[in-house]
Amino acid sequence: MSVDALWGLSLGFKDVPEPWQLGFQDAASPVMEEVIYFHDQIMFILMIIITTVLWLIMRALTGKHYDRYLTDGTLIEIIWTLIPAAILIFIAFPSLKLLYLMDEVVDPALTIKAIGHQWYWSYEYSDYPTNTLEFDSYMVPTSDLENGDLRLLEVDNRLVVPIQTQVRVLVTGADVIHSFAVPSLGVKIDAVPGRLNQTNFFVKRPGVFYGQCSEICGANHSFMPIVVEAVSLDKYIHWVESQANELTD
Repeated sequence: MSVDALWGLSLGFKDVPEPWQLGFQDAASPVMEEVIYFHDQIMFILMIIITTVLWLIMRALTGKHYDRYLTDGTLIEIIWTLIPAAILIFIAFPSLKLLYLMDEVVDPALTIKAIGHQWYWSYEYSDYPTNTLEFDSYMVPTSDLENGDLRLLEVDNRLVVPIQTQVRVLVTGADVIHSFAVPSLGVKIDAVPGRLNQTNFFVKRPGVFYGQCSEICGANHSFMPIVVEAVSLDKYIHWVESQANELTD
């Protein structure tokens, strides 16, 4: 594992899926933090609805005349209509706000193009006038894994980005439909051949964040992981310079 990945583990961050995991991975971007908060809010409302409905059903089954108050009368029909409508409105406003927040791209400082192939990813950094950084990212076979590596999630070339920076990702497919998805960053967008989709993220802390193609794209669909390594700006500049030197050599 890299130093940034070990740093995240030492602080207790869960940036990778775990066996029998029921919740989300720890958020590394403001959008994912909002997604988790909205999910928790909905779950709280859901538990209240389930408890209330189960209590009414039990009272209707065990009470002598209780069923009349649940099925007959204008008042109960008004209540059964207004309460769900109010709940839906209460849910809709933060949901719409979150949807617009996820689609909005504000002054990206870095643009990366991700191209899905059967069955690997290609990345292009085209913001630099002298050289365009291009490389392919293949899954590391199980036989080549080192201690601490994650099976089916490690790649030979990671997508390196700086922290505290607005990053735009242009996504497309070279052959069939793929899906670029990184749960910790709140990113999931289809890679469609002949079409250029865009998404963005803002990484708040260093770390290594894992994702996979989330669209069934053929026999080896489960063997094209995505690894995003977020580093400090100084480390990112050093990485860009080293990649550019390799191209010139």
